[in-house]
Amino acid sequence: MGDDGADKTEEPTAHKLSEARKEGNVCQSKDIATVVMLLGVFVMVRIMIPTIYNYIISFLRFVLDCIYHSEHDPVNGALFYRFMIYALICTMPILLVAMILAILSHGVQTRFNYSKKATKVKFNKLNPISGIKKLFSMSNFVEVLKNTLKISLLIILLFFVIKEKLLPIARTLNMSPFNSTLMLLGFIWDLILRVVMAFSVIAFLDYLYQRWKYHKDLMMTKQEVKDEMKMLDGDPKIKGKMKQMHREMTNRRMMQEVPQADVIIRNPTHVAVALKYDPDKHGAPYVVAKGLDFMALKIVEVGDKNDVPWIENKPLARALYASCEIGQEIPVDYYSAVAELLVFIYRQRNGGELPA
Repeated sequence: MGDDGADKTEEPTAHKLSEARKEGNVCQSKDIATVVMLLGVFVMVRIMIPTIYNYIISFLRFVLDCIYHSEHDPVNGALFYRFMIYALICTMPILLVAMILAILSHGVQTRFNYSKKATKVKFNKLNPISGIKKLFSMSNFVEVLKNTLKISLLIILLFFVIKEKLLPIARTLNMSPFNSTLMLLGFIWDLILRVVMAFSVIAFLDYLYQRWKYHKDLMMTKQEVKDEMKMLDGDPKIKGKMKQMHREMTNRRMMQEVPQADVIIRNPTHVAVALKYDPDKHGAPYVVAKGLDFMALKIVEVGDKNDVPWIENKPLARALYASCEIGQEIPVDYYSAVAELLVFIYRQRNGGELPA
């Protein structure tokens, strides 16, 4: 019998989504990036038209000047150099904006995710059998459909724009070159704007499709969810070992704080709580270390080596141990009792004063 759990019916877990991002598998629509880039180029060209026009006029004047003066060769290095400089000045801002918008549109969709795994060469992609299979995949079918739709839209838009502007275009024959050029540019802008708007609709639909496909591809079977939970929970022995290592690390860190304590309250061998009062960090005395039995004796031993005074107070030691965690201020109920001990300690230190 087939396993019902073989179907991918479960939502992708947070771990599955995280692993997908690490591998560079993120949801994005290339059409969104294309439309944003086209729109940016369209706006930049509109802004740059006066500049481009001025440089074209300047270059033509330079060419005519070269022709007029016989000592200059129109095809010499100076002419080529001037052409390249003008071309760079006119195109670099547009190309720069296109590049920035392409990076931003990709980054916003992927949350600027970068994966080294995604940049590695995968030789299995060179497999001709896999390539043939991809030709008949759903993704490839959608891409063919999108490209067909784009070409069809472009042809339809071109047809209607020419039909709409045919009479005005014919009138340009009776206009001056400058005015006819401006009118033709206006027709071109109108066509480009309509193309961008139409492609924007396609890009939006493609983004919705990519989100749906991305989510569908990451769906999991019931067995995959169970296996992932086992992997994340780990083996009980490994978990126990990890907890032990964590405790040892916490204890080492705690022992490093004992020399900074102002007083150790003990009971007398079973419980020990080390307190410190630092008005710059806390508004009340706080626990820097605490322990039972062996750990209590260890705290007292470290305190003795570092001249940290200890006071035996069985009820207070037990109460503080039960009610406070390391790094936590003591409860208000114990302010008075602890304050008396601290005042006593400070006075014992050659008449030292209580911190302000």
